[in-house]
Amino acid sequence: MRPDPPNGAPLELQARLERLEALHRTAQRVYATLDLRESLQILIDEGVRLLDAHSGSICLVNPTNGFLEIEATCGLPVNARELRLRMGEGITGQVARSGRSLRIDEVSRDRRYVALRDGVASELAVPLRVDDEVRGVVNVDSDRPGAFSAGQQALLEDLATLAAPAIRNTWLYESARQRAKLLESLLKVGQLINSTLSVDDALTVITREARVLMRAKMCSLMMVDPSGEWLDLRAHDGAGDAYASKPRVSMTESVVGIVARRRKPLQIENVQISGRYQNVGVARREGLVSLLSVPLLFSGKAIGALNIYSGQPHIFSDEEVRILATYAELSALALEKARLYDRIVSVEETLRQSERLSTLGLLAAEIAHEIRNPLTVMKMLHHSLDLHFQPGDPRQTDVRIMGEKMDHLNRIVDRVLDFARGAEPRFEEVNINQVLDDLLLLTRMKLRSAGIHLVRELDARMPLLMADATQLEQAFLNLTLNAVEAMPEGGRLTIRSQALPLRRPGRPTHVMVRFADTGVGMTREQVQTAFSSLLQSSKPRGNGLGMAIVARVVEAHRGRARVRSSPGRGTRITLVFPVPS
Repeated sequence: MRPDPPNGAPLELQARLERLEALHRTAQRVYATLDLRESLQILIDEGVRLLDAHSGSICLVNPTNGFLEIEATCGLPVNARELRLRMGEGITGQVARSGRSLRIDEVSRDRRYVALRDGVASELAVPLRVDDEVRGVVNVDSDRPGAFSAGQQALLEDLATLAAPAIRNTWLYESARQRAKLLESLLKVGQLINSTLSVDDALTVITREARVLMRAKMCSLMMVDPSGEWLDLRAHDGAGDAYASKPRVSMTESVVGIVARRRKPLQIENVQISGRYQNVGVARREGLVSLLSVPLLFSGKAIGALNIYSGQPHIFSDEEVRILATYAELSALALEKARLYDRIVSVEETLRQSERLSTLGLLAAEIAHEIRNPLTVMKMLHHSLDLHFQPGDPRQTDVRIMGEKMDHLNRIVDRVLDFARGAEPRFEEVNINQVLDDLLLLTRMKLRSAGIHLVRELDARMPLLMADATQLEQAFLNLTLNAVEAMPEGGRLTIRSQALPLRRPGRPTHVMVRFADTGVGMTREQVQTAFSSLLQSSKPRGNGLGMAIVARVVEAHRGRARVRSSPGRGTRITLVFPVPS
């Protein structure tokens, strides 16, 4: 309990003591929070209470548009927050522009007064300074004329001065919080870039994180179509059916198209009444109000636009625009990476299909060889039998037809073999390390998704080899894919190249390429038949084609192949090719 003042103490001293205690209590409450709106609400509530006013408000200067906007109210109608004043407009605007307090005893006689509620007779407005700059105005109103004294004005000014450091701290905290959120979102997008997500997955993550980052009602991402004339909605977060089903928009006639063409951010305060916005009806049904659209830029080219919608009227600050633009820049990189990954998967599948067609050609050639041998025997036996029957005997016709059909089969075999000879290797100088690098570029995503760690040990002294690069790549691809199949739970694949001075030391005469995996391995019987015919297999559910192709390629290049493996200990396949003298 506060002790009574000494007998004879001046009333002015008593009033000053009470004012200091009130300021102290208010300071404790204001400094106890880092939320700006809460700090302002505490300040205006205490101001109205201490000055025995009927209503009050705090306006802050919006740094983006320069308007005074109400951020906290006490005793005012709900729609009072919609009011915005220019500098110099109204009593509040005059205080903000001049930086001096105004005490109006009878507002009805002051032409500057802007009414927010009925019955107000007098008003007191003081500037709110932060770092010696007017950043807002504190207003209190009373229904009584001449309600505020010079002492009360000093009290409200002291409250505003007391609150200034707290407001600055909350601004700094909010800025730091937003930057931390931005860094967190950028980190997630950075992780997205290094992941193996598809384009659709990347789009989903980008829109979700952007909406969270900007605390928006909805986020959408639109991308330029191949023709460059339209923008298609590719992803959204927080949108309803009306927005999700809206038609594509024109690059030349839409707001988002302007953003993509000019490669600059653009904002609309209220899309529900804007003549520039194409889908006003959709915006009204979805409850979308303010729009901020920033371009998605990659290598200086706009590939789309990222759009943020708020549910309330909002002017996006320069900081918010910068944050979303930074986020969009990194998101564009993530999208292009995802696109590249999808193309690599497509190329890998095309290469796989090409390998299957080549395999089919080799298989057809081997079948033709296998058919020709018994067919030759059948023709020899047919001629040695020298079958002749009496004219009119139907068996004579059968013998003739049998001979014709065997000749027909022989011509088919010739055509198959002629076609297969078209796949003969075309020799040219080849850097075998480059062939391996190109192959690993195509298969690195598959290895990563299979949980396989790749170890490359390529000899930089490798001489050029006279070879068919396409056939070598086909053989190496089969060995890589076989290693992947042998390591269903992941593992390590080591690919090594080396120059071998086998006959003349100091000058390479051969090159060696080795594929070693840590997979399930093979039995002795499987090793013995690994490079056998296309029509045999060493795998329970395989067809033996992959290893047979490797054998054919090695044979065509006058090389040698060796397999070492044991169950549970992995497999090592070594290929050796001669270097031209």
